[in-house]
Amino acid sequence: MQGYEEIIVGLDIGTTKISAVVGEISGKEINIIGIGTHPSIGLRKGVVVNIESTVESIKKAVEEAEVMAGCEITSVYAGIAGGHIAGFNSHGIIAMKGPEVISQDIERVVDAARAVAIPMDREVIHVLPQEFIIDGQGGILNPLGMAGVRLEAKIHIVTGAVASAHNIVRCANRSGLDVCDIVLESLAAAESVLTDEEKELGTALIDLGGGTTDLAVFSGKSIKHTFVLSLGGNNLTNDIAVGVRSPLVDAEKIKKEFGTCLAKKIGPDEMIEVPGMGGRPSKKLPKQILGGIIEPRMEEIFTLIHREIYRSGLENSIQAGIVLTGGSALLDGVTELAESIFHVPVRVGKPRGISGLVDVVSNPMNATGVGLVLYGAKNQDRRKFRIRDGNIFNRVMNRMKRWFKDVI
Repeated sequence: MQGYEEIIVGLDIGTTKISAVVGEISGKEINIIGIGTHPSIGLRKGVVVNIESTVESIKKAVEEAEVMAGCEITSVYAGIAGGHIAGFNSHGIIAMKGPEVISQDIERVVDAARAVAIPMDREVIHVLPQEFIIDGQGGILNPLGMAGVRLEAKIHIVTGAVASAHNIVRCANRSGLDVCDIVLESLAAAESVLTDEEKELGTALIDLGGGTTDLAVFSGKSIKHTFVLSLGGNNLTNDIAVGVRSPLVDAEKIKKEFGTCLAKKIGPDEMIEVPGMGGRPSKKLPKQILGGIIEPRMEEIFTLIHREIYRSGLENSIQAGIVLTGGSALLDGVTELAESIFHVPVRVGKPRGISGLVDVVSNPMNATGVGLVLYGAKNQDRRKFRIRDGNIFNRVMNRMKRWFKDVI
């Protein structure tokens, strides 16, 4: 394909849908030239539970994106989420060898900070520098070339289950795709919806996905905290299906068309038509019943996220407020409900900083896919992949081969 090096593809493997977003780098601009989506069948709460179904969904989404973009897709940046994701902060100190900081010093201090004990069944997905400190002077984002004696680094480490990450890569490989890197979905979404001012002043991004709700807190232009809650839009759909006794497919349609997070805004005479199950006739129900189902569940999700922000000690760091994205951010009244719980300004985040098919992707549901493209464009010079090449299974096999060589 002509100009292949300039094409970057983000593959958002979500619980509700799988989407492939194709971006073309044109100078400093990123043009979105194709997008393909397909319902996701083989995932539950962000984790692959059926490889065959997931592979089929990936293939169909990629084929649709290829047709729209007019190119062949061979490599992707894949998103990862799920309850197995865990993030924590770490700190490292080294003595500088020369009079000023060189790139090797930065690598050494980051390595010192990431030298923490991690269980064998977990893998480091991201090592994200927060700030550097030179001789007690903090708040340094890039210490290269600065003079000093002692260099410190504060970093945020994101880990995930090796098996879950390996299954995502395996699904992509079986779909004929190479994985350039796997990216935490909340980190990718932040690339597409947050402004530099929001990251500087302090903001919390809440990605309301189908199977999970992802949190990423930024302050001082660096990430301070990440968290994944195993509740999402699918829980709303299940609640509606049980509450109004309708099939899941129809419950999803009802949620998208009539769903609201504020029951008090619904008039007493407003009605909705609910399809019957098993061939039964459809029935009409007051719309207030729907509000009484959705509002408590959304309130629960926001309360748990608020509790996590408070537990991390960052409740006073989100001066720029909250940014909501993901499919459930389209629900009516979601910002008002969030503001009543978090007591800070709340807005719905849509992909920004792109050109091309802006109207097609300008939707909170596409924030992660577009963000993966932006992340890939920013990090394409240092493409690397860890899980497939350096996971626990390969390490054990290599160790066993060395043992056999020694014995023989």
